[in-house]
Amino acid sequence: MQVDELLKPFPIKEFHPFPRALMGPGAHEMIGPEALNLGFKKTLVMTSGLRGTDVVHKIVESMKYHGLEVVLYDKVESNPKDYNVMDAVGLYQQNKCDSFVSIGGGSSHDACKGARISVAHDGRNVNEFEGFNKSENPANPPHIAVSTTAGTGSETSWAYVITDTTTDPDNPHKYVAFDDASVTSLAIDDPVLYFDCPVDFTAQCGFDVLAHASEPYTSRLNFQPSLGNALHAIKLTSEHLRAAVWNGQDLAGREGMMYAQYIAAQAFNSGGLGIVHSISHAVSAFYDLHHGLNNAIALPRVWAFNMPVCYGRFADIAEAMGIDTHGMTKPQAADAALAASIRLLRDVGIPEKFADVTKDSYSKNRLGQGPTKYYENVTRVVGDAADIDRVTNHVLGDACTPGNPKECTFETVRPVVEHSFNGDLDELIP
Repeated sequence: MQVDELLKPFPIKEFHPFPRALMGPGAHEMIGPEALNLGFKKTLVMTSGLRGTDVVHKIVESMKYHGLEVVLYDKVESNPKDYNVMDAVGLYQQNKCDSFVSIGGGSSHDACKGARISVAHDGRNVNEFEGFNKSENPANPPHIAVSTTAGTGSETSWAYVITDTTTDPDNPHKYVAFDDASVTSLAIDDPVLYFDCPVDFTAQCGFDVLAHASEPYTSRLNFQPSLGNALHAIKLTSEHLRAAVWNGQDLAGREGMMYAQYIAAQAFNSGGLGIVHSISHAVSAFYDLHHGLNNAIALPRVWAFNMPVCYGRFADIAEAMGIDTHGMTKPQAADAALAASIRLLRDVGIPEKFADVTKDSYSKNRLGQGPTKYYENVTRVVGDAADIDRVTNHVLGDACTPGNPKECTFETVRPVVEHSFNGDLDELIP
């Protein structure tokens, strides 16, 4: 059953499973014994390569030390593509592997989750499993997910996001698949592995956390078991993101963001998301920009759009962000939360609108290298009327949109998208 079908006629909501997790400094050193306990013998490691670090090498060597055979696929791209998944599936089958390890952020984890689903269905194309619980075989290979960023939450959620490159090259499609069978066997979150994460990448991943937390807190699903985690993740992000960004060796900051991203993902796992994520998916589909960057730019606009239908929830968010709301009305407190999100975005140095994003605007930018030929070799975001129409239409078809607290139509969402591309954030602050 699709989310929009569930939302309208049924009061029944579903709590989705979480994997076991090891969390804290040094947790990644347990991967060898844990893999053996799970019955691993020959493992496919999926990663982006994490160039400039020795994280992959250390983990692979640790696994080999414990007697495991390792096959390495290190070509996962940002915003993982269907061909990344299927190349890994082919490598897994050719080498007769029996298990998976993903090392990295959401891209590595998502691609690996898709590969596991494909392997369980004799190598069927991952794009066949777009939607909700589309897999038919719940038994797929075991998977340990080792996170090196604080943002994704993919290591503990039932969702994975893939870019379908088989569609019209001028109208690419990035989709979310939700599948209980994709949940990992073990999550490993070690803040020590975050120390090498670049400043801009750390900031953008942090706004992915803020989106993961704020969207289930305001979602029309209103899933009560998710609300506490969502609010606490907002609090942790507000307290720790600045330190994690500007002092990457600050263990307290890195550990605070580790917990924030983990519990934020557990909040959205059953509590739903909204059009912050829908806009991010659409912009990634066309431009291959970083998911966290897109969330950061979209978030203040979407908060302003949604506040009139849930001022009370945004007032709670203001308190979680450290604002003294005594004496404020609910709308005033909600406005203060919006201003705090903009201050946080500026404090960690994120571009304020998509039109500000250029080829050289951050370290892992793949602008102009994306799956669509329309934007091949583009050095900056276009943001014209046709661009905004394309993105808006993609948003309306995204699986996260039905959870948005305010009803979404082309007429209501297009101005939000347009402001994300070209608007001034100061216009949002009363």
